Amino acid sequence: MIHAGRERPAFTTDAFHRGGFWLVQPRDAGHRAGMDALMLAAAVPSGFRGHAVDFGAGAGAAGLAVAARCREATVTLVELSPEMTGFARQTLAHEGNAHVAPRVSLVEADVTQTGKVRAGAGLADNSCDFVIMNPPFNMARDRATPDELRRRAHVMENGLFESWLRSAAAIVRSRGGLALIARPQSLPQILAALAGRFGSTEIMPIHPRADAAAIRIVLRARKGARGALALCPPLILHDQGHELSIRADAISNGQASLFAD
Repeated sequence: MIHAGRERPAFTTDAFHRGGFWLVQPRDAGHRAGMDALMLAAAVPSGFRGHAVDFGAGAGAAGLAVAARCREATVTLVELSPEMTGFARQTLAHEGNAHVAPRVSLVEADVTQTGKVRAGAGLADNSCDFVIMNPPFNMARDRATPDELRRRAHVMENGLFESWLRSAAAIVRSRGGLALIARPQSLPQILAALAGRFGSTEIMPIHPRADAAAIRIVLRARKGARGALALCPPLILHDQGHELSIRADAISNGQASLFAD
């Protein structure tokens, strides 16, 4: 109950992975993390021990989910918005994240920067082993909103996949990994931007139910690899009703990886 004269806090503090880590995120503005971030993080293999970079990290959900599940990994959160970077700082300072925060760093930077400017912002070439990204993948007509912070987090700009994947290819080491989540209709632009940079691509469709069309794809690839593209069996989020399927529940709670590795 909120008493008269007392304003609601502008943020919420939410448990993920059943209390495995906590997120401080905006209550009514900007982007609030959910299943997309958790599925993206689950694309990183469970035995990953290297350094991962989370492009467009927001308050830090996907990056912290990687650090919580892969206990020998280090993670850098990269976020452009000063407001969301502030939430990420609060997230890392939360007492419930004391076991993961020492392995997580935060960079306020534009991932579309190039060359020396990008390196000077803390994203040096060949400096990480895996890049994950949850870019703004909605068309403007799909996400009309007066909230500028939410618009920047959700609405795609022209050439977004090309610029984000160009930067990912620059900072990840040879044979390093890439994972992203997007809408299925973005697949042509994504595959075009991957060409000559990443290969051995795996695509997993995400369906709300077995009889419904996919609403997301999670794509994983390796820098410089040349293997054929593989379309993986889908993840079905809900078996019946509104409850998560057994597999989706395990993935959302950090108990399983998306690609079973």
